[in-house]
Amino acid sequence: MPAATKDAVLGSSSAVDLAREVAVELAENADHVGEHLGVVVEGERLVSHRFACTAPGYRGWHWTVTLARVPRARAATVCEAELLPGDGAVLARPWVPWAERLRPGDIGPGDVMPFSPDDPRLEPGYVPTGDEDEDRVAIEELALARARVLSPEGKRQAADRWYAGLRGPTAPVALAAAAPCGSCGFLVRLIGSLGTVFGVCTNEWSPDDGKVVSLDHGCGAHSETDVEPQPSEWPAPAPSIDAGDVEIVDRSAPAATGPVTGAEPALPSGAGTAPAAPADAVAAVRELVEDLLPVDPEAAGAPEPAAGTAVPAADAAEPAAEAATDAAPSDAAPIDAAPIDPAPIDPADQPDR
Repeated sequence: MPAATKDAVLGSSSAVDLAREVAVELAENADHVGEHLGVVVEGERLVSHRFACTAPGYRGWHWTVTLARVPRARAATVCEAELLPGDGAVLARPWVPWAERLRPGDIGPGDVMPFSPDDPRLEPGYVPTGDEDEDRVAIEELALARARVLSPEGKRQAADRWYAGLRGPTAPVALAAAAPCGSCGFLVRLIGSLGTVFGVCTNEWSPDDGKVVSLDHGCGAHSETDVEPQPSEWPAPAPSIDAGDVEIVDRSAPAATGPVTGAEPALPSGAGTAPAAPADAVAAVRELVEDLLPVDPEAAGAPEPAAGTAVPAADAAEPAAEAATDAAPSDAAPIDAAPIDPAPIDPADQPDR
């Protein structure tokens, strides 16, 4: 069939003006219809006039008005008018049916997936044979009464997806685990062929509780692992004092005997009863007291003051008792050695002889 030739009537200036008028009517704004881009021969006595589209957001688009002419007619007829994309036009993505646009996780409460009769992940389930005993065993005991069951392709896809996911051996938590899930007491293996690789975690402390995990997966909540004891960062508590503890003191040591040559020093005010001191400590105290006692000037050979020499006021004000003490002989008998007169005995207390 020979190629169609350009029709003189359809390509005339009057036909162009007609096509532009239709394009402006379609655009509803004359400013959105640009220059004439040319004529495209669609068939015998059938051409399309194209005009540039200047509407915002429609770069590369053009208005297309298709004209036709019946045989031996001298006027053009409008067939159709539309806005079509050209080279470099900004286009939307191809339309995809809703059932094919769904992705895992898109199904929410109340949503229903469309039925797919040719799903490669499923295959027909048990088909009744007509034998009552055989069908009863298959349906009631083996639970094979489902219309479709998982096909080998469906099992392969599920295994690949689970093994490469966040609960497989390459997950960060599995790489840091000390032991795999296969040796954990909280793992429940799946039945069938998937049970050779996967199980379900039942440990509430695990981040994978209630989820399918691979046997070589792992986490920090393994049933057979433990942590090394670490020192506490808290300061050690202060030691407690047992107020009920009894201190045993040895009282069997002999007490020091002998006369006391000097007065014992007075204890400071507010001091409690001093504990018993050893004999050496008592002798040292006595020697210190003797050194502190006033010394007799005559015994020490001190010169007497000359006649007419004034006596200091402090020395004159000393009490007479202290002067008497200085004049007493140094070899006076100790207090403990002075005889004690016995008290008179009442004759009435004498026993009858």
